[in-house]
Amino acid sequence: MTDPVALLQKLIRIDSANGHELAVAKVLQAEFEAAGIPTKLIPYKDDRVNLVAELNQGDQVLGFTGHQDVVSPGDESAWTYPPFSGKIVNNVMYGRGTDDMKSGLAAMTLALIALKQAGFKHHIRFMATVGEEFGAMGARQLTEQGYADDLAGLIVGEPTDKLLQYAHGGTVNYEIDSEGVSVHSSRPEKGVNAIDGLVAFAEREPTAFDQAPDDPDLGVFRHSITVINGGDQVNTIPAHAYLRGNLRPTPAANIDLVVDLLKQLVERANQATSAKLTLKVLHRFLPVHSDKNGHLVTTANQAIAAVTGTPAQLAVAYGGTDASEFIRSDNHFDVIVYGPGDNHFSHQIDEHVDLDSYTTAIKTYQEMAKRFFA
Repeated sequence: MTDPVALLQKLIRIDSANGHELAVAKVLQAEFEAAGIPTKLIPYKDDRVNLVAELNQGDQVLGFTGHQDVVSPGDESAWTYPPFSGKIVNNVMYGRGTDDMKSGLAAMTLALIALKQAGFKHHIRFMATVGEEFGAMGARQLTEQGYADDLAGLIVGEPTDKLLQYAHGGTVNYEIDSEGVSVHSSRPEKGVNAIDGLVAFAEREPTAFDQAPDDPDLGVFRHSITVINGGDQVNTIPAHAYLRGNLRPTPAANIDLVVDLLKQLVERANQATSAKLTLKVLHRFLPVHSDKNGHLVTTANQAIAAVTGTPAQLAVAYGGTDASEFIRSDNHFDVIVYGPGDNHFSHQIDEHVDLDSYTTAIKTYQEMAKRFFA
């Protein structure tokens, strides 16, 4: 079998920031094909390609999934080591994607190959997706093509810092466009300042979701304004401005409820300003919630205990995963999130992963598959 560290380093040296997943898919495909595991490349567009590998066949299918894209490294000069070098220091590998989540992808790949070589007979479907970091279009495409319709369970290999996550929040990304009337700033009364419209929205936003209920597992509903942009010249009243925000729906504060509250907020802001505000909902991702006493969570934690010596703490997360798209299937199945690394290092300068965490995950994924089907 391929050296695990060499495989991960090869993946990290591929710049798949917000695209270019084809090169990642080809590396993983070569590993699977060399082991006799059939694969399929499913193009999204250009050089963005999903990869599906099928270990065996059977009516009951366990899914393994992760995403091939990474976020931009930002200012590369701020990194201690080049972000696409895969530099190893004291058994820690540095680079964009080491934590989120090429170590999880590589660990799942090598786990399937090890199971194949050990004569494992059950059906596992590995799905490596494009675009999870902005839009989850790969998971959506695979779901629409039926790849989740026969799953009995799904393991997402995102970094979890040794926690076993059985639930995570959803996501609603939105944009508010504000239209005004541009005039010279010496005559502001003759125009309509588009920024005033955004201010009217932002002033009301902190309390607009107060009636959204707390969730028993995921807690309070979270919301934030994250981008604001308006005006391009200091002596001109701006006719256009926009902001973007993010909502984190839960099973209790579901998507329909919070989007309705968002629409009400826009209406109130429109009544308070001469600018015209328009809402665009950019993305909607469902919250994920599985039975923490169910078969998948229970057998997965038994596997973790068998490999590491102690069961994992059950937890919830507020960041989303591709699972939000996969669970749109009419087929119901439980989901867990468990992977090498610590998600506190995701998207950060000097992102890194402890290589012991990575190699342990390879064994843990194998044990999870065995116990799930046992």
